[in-house]
Amino acid sequence: MSGEKASDGQRILAGILFMCGAGLLFPVMSGFAKFLGQDGYNSLQVSWARAFGHIVFMMAVFVPKFGLGMLRTRRPLIQLTRSLMLFTSNATNFFAIIFIPLAKIASISLMAPLMVVPLAWLVLGERTTPARLLALGAGFAGVLIVIRPGTELFHWASLLAVVSAAGYAVYQVLTRKVAGIDPPETSTIYSSLVGGIGMFAVLPFVWKTPESLRDILFFCSLGVIGALGHYLVARAFTNAPASIVSPFQYVQLIGSVTVGYVFFGDFPDLLTWIGAAIIVGSGLYIGWSQTRPAR
Repeated sequence: MSGEKASDGQRILAGILFMCGAGLLFPVMSGFAKFLGQDGYNSLQVSWARAFGHIVFMMAVFVPKFGLGMLRTRRPLIQLTRSLMLFTSNATNFFAIIFIPLAKIASISLMAPLMVVPLAWLVLGERTTPARLLALGAGFAGVLIVIRPGTELFHWASLLAVVSAAGYAVYQVLTRKVAGIDPPETSTIYSSLVGGIGMFAVLPFVWKTPESLRDILFFCSLGVIGALGHYLVARAFTNAPASIVSPFQYVQLIGSVTVGYVFFGDFPDLLTWIGAAIIVGSGLYIGWSQTRPAR
């Protein structure tokens, strides 16, 4: 019995470490995208590199094991809509980080789990409670503190970060909807299909040939880092319950502050920390309340 408990403890610890690893990888990817954006590369080209690299990397990993049959889907429309939402989220995020600090972007992006609550109610029929709706309202208040509309500190790119969070929320809800229909490997490939393949039609109009070895490395790393990050998230939920590992996704905020400060000299002000704390607290409450047995 003690051996089983030790084994469970090791799996939970592994799950926590996987989630923390993902939370540190995603800010690095965003940092590279910010460098490319500041160097004059169009956010659509950066988003294409992220998506296409993801597809190539995942195909190299999955096809030898599962074959090309893994590309068959029973819900093509949902899969394509998922892919469009993820591409929209990435493209607006990569454009926004050109203008505002990574920590502010990360704080706003934390509203995505909050947006899932009403969307899951409408799309999936998942019931919610008045307390969760109050937490949702508090989370949006935290976002307003971070964005500060109507003040001189407000930047229009913050609204793109909100669009990015909304796109990612819809992506998550549709992922839940298709989870029991298509295998996860299929969903993983399709998640980047619109950005990786569909963008070939637009790419000639926004293409800028990389000017240095550094830029080439940044472009190549986007898809690999993104794919590894999503893989670590999947491994985290495989090793430990969602109620335990989900709170550790907020390590991404710490990673974003670190990357923003080391790479760009940005550090959040007090109000950004306060707003981020309110958003995180609201998300933690909603996650905790969803694990409680219904009365």
